[in-house]
Parts: sequence; C-alpha cells; structure tokens
Amino acid sequence: MRTSLPRVASIMQRIVLCRRMLLPAMLALAVVAAPTASARLIALDPPGEKDFILDKAGLISTEDAARIKETCGKLLFDKAIPIVTVTIESMAQYAAQDMRIETFATLLFDQWGIGYEEVAGKKFNRGMLLLVSAGDRKARIELGADWAHDFDVTAQQIMDQQIIPRFKQGEFSAGIVAGVESLDKMSRGLELPRAPVSPLQILLVVGGIALGIFTVVSLIRSGTGGWGWLLWAAIFGIVGYLLYSFLTSSARGHSGLGGGFSGGSFGGGFSGGGGATGSW
Repeated sequence: MRTSLPRVASIMQRIVLCRRMLLPAMLALAVVAAPTASARLIALDPPGEKDFILDKAGLISTEDAARIKETCGKLLFDKAIPIVTVTIESMAQYAAQDMRIETFATLLFDQWGIGYEEVAGKKFNRGMLLLVSAGDRKARIELGADWAHDFDVTAQQIMDQQIIPRFKQGEFSAGIVAGVESLDKMSRGLELPRAPVSPLQILLVVGGIALGIFTVVSLIRSGTGGWGWLLWAAIFGIVGYLLYSFLTSSARGHSGLGGGFSGGSFGGGFSGGGGATGSW
C-alpha cells in the first residue's frame, strides 16, 4: 500500500492539471460556437415563390409593389433569375444588432435558397436579393454565386446612383423600384437607367458653362496664346472621362434560358459574396 500511494497521488495530480487546462479551452469554444450557431438562422419566412417582396418595414407603396412584381415576374420567366426584395425595420429585431448587413444578407440568401444552383442541367446560380434595413440606414444587393464578383462594380453603381440618392430624399419606395428595375437591366445586359440629377451635377453644368464663356473671352483677347487652349484641353479630358464611364456602365448580363422558365424564386441557390452595400 505504501508503494502505491505515491502513484495514486501522481495520477490524481495529473487529472486535476488536465481539467484545469481543458476547462478554459472548452469554455472559449462554447462562447465562440454559441453566437455562430444562433446567427445561422434568421427568423424571417420567405415570401411566396412568385411574390418577390417581403416588406416588413412598410416602405413600398401598393402601386410600386405591383410594378416590382411585374418586373420580377417577367425576368424570372425570361431569364430564370429571381429578384427578391426584403425590407426590415432593423437587424436588431432579429438578434443581429452587431452583425454587418453583408453577413445578414448572405445568411438570409442561403437560408431561403434564392435562385437555383442548376437550371436545365447547367450551373445557373444567379438569384438576387435587395435588402433594406430602415433603422440601420443600410441597404445591400446580394448576388448568387454564379455572378461571382464580375458585376460588383455594376451593382455598386446601381446602389450609389439609383437607390441611395432616393433614400436620402426619403423616397424609399421609388428607390427600391429603381433598384429592382436596374437589376433587371443588369440581368438582361441592357444599359442602366440614368442617375437622378443631383445639386452637384447642376453645379458642374453651371461651372462648365462659365468655363466655356471664360475660354471664349480668353481666346478673343489673347488669341491662341491665352489660357483658352489649356481650358479646352481640360474640358475635352473631362468629356472623354465621362464618355468612358458611360460606355463602361452597361452590364454584360447573362443570357439566361431565353424564356419559358416556370419555376419560382427559391430552389437551393446560394450567395457567392458578390454585390454592393450602401448607407444614407
């Protein structure tokens, strides 16, 4: 017995030491895993297969809702590309107050399975989600994985030029309509709508006119040796840049099925992380 007691004591000390070492690691793992597991499910049920809208924040007028559904219905039939619009009062209502809207949109996209991983035997993960969180003053366009990141610039252009300017004016319904219709154009490879005229653009136009007048006066007074030629060179440079921006604003789009798709908005699609975010 005397020879076995030290061994027993040694074993007990090792057990206690192991417990002390493992307990903090187990607690840390539990802390990390708990919010991750709870964040994977957002308490929002999707709209109907061809309803296209879940307006929890009440931002969309009846007339605009009908317009959105008509646009989305035609796109789904023609190209098998669903656009689902969701408005919420805030992410905090869904225990996601510390979550980025990009993460919230990705989780919701994947949870609902917007779009289809394959259509007619081909990879076709091209669903779209337009999410607006009114209380957080943030919006997100989330794209299906097959869009990759090739259309992030176009999506950001839609966000910055069509959606956010109208939101800043309090025109939420109009901004959502403009966003949906621009996404429709992007999907079809058509030219995007023009951005609404802003006070800055008006100022630039007035400044351009004043610059032109100054140039003419400079040419009359000093001939070809005046500042007029330099100013004209600047004008042509600006015009060239604007022309380049206009030509590159057109999205290439996807060909889709060419019409006749009979499915709904949800078929197991998932996000690829592409899209655009805006705030106002």
